[in-house]
Amino acid sequence: MEKKNQKRLLAILILLIIALNYNFIDSSLLKIFNSKDIAVINEVIDGDTAKTNGTSIRLLGINTPEKGELYYNEAKEFLKDLILNKTVYLEYGKERKDKYDRTLAYIFLENESVNIQLIENGFANFYFPSGRDKYFSQYKEAWENCIESNKNLCEKSNNKCSACISKEFDFEDELIVLKNACSFECDLNNWTIEAEGRKMIKLNFTLNHSEEKDLEFETLWAQEGGNTFFLRDDEFKLVLWENF
Repeated sequence: MEKKNQKRLLAILILLIIALNYNFIDSSLLKIFNSKDIAVINEVIDGDTAKTNGTSIRLLGINTPEKGELYYNEAKEFLKDLILNKTVYLEYGKERKDKYDRTLAYIFLENESVNIQLIENGFANFYFPSGRDKYFSQYKEAWENCIESNKNLCEKSNNKCSACISKEFDFEDELIVLKNACSFECDLNNWTIEAEGRKMIKLNFTLNHSEEKDLEFETLWAQEGGNTFFLRDDEFKLVLWENF
């Protein structure tokens, strides 16, 4: 009888230990299986970089304007309003660090993707330099939603030549071919072509009716998972874009 009581007592103690440590065990398992960490954001550097306890976090899957570029301040303020001094989840991709030793992560606030919110509000374009992952389709769709809403970086050009200019890719020779389909001359001075990253070329020519111009742009062909082409007018409004 005494041995039975001892066994019961032991079983109760084991159950109490499991119950008291359940939250710890549960959070540890979540961290292992979901590759997620919890962090408090205590500084926002710019639209796609934040800090937690001195560690820099570069938001994955997006690219926001650099200092001095249009919408830089707005992107930074948007991110600050969203996550500064708040607890977030960090989810990691294929690589944990970039060449600047920043931690690469997707950020979630209350199960909502912060990265996607930046895209949908026109403060970032989608950006997957290491190749497409499970979030690529969602991020591309977020960009398409932004185009529909005509917000900020997604705002369409109202330049009279925006409907005239078409493009073709010459993949063999790594060229972009621009053509003017309108009956009048189009001044493309100070228009820009961008890739997903920071690389861009500024245009400094005009195109007459049916005239074509070949442009070399190596960085468009260099990424593992493809790239995105953006053509913007002299006010940085969007004329054309294509992911390929």
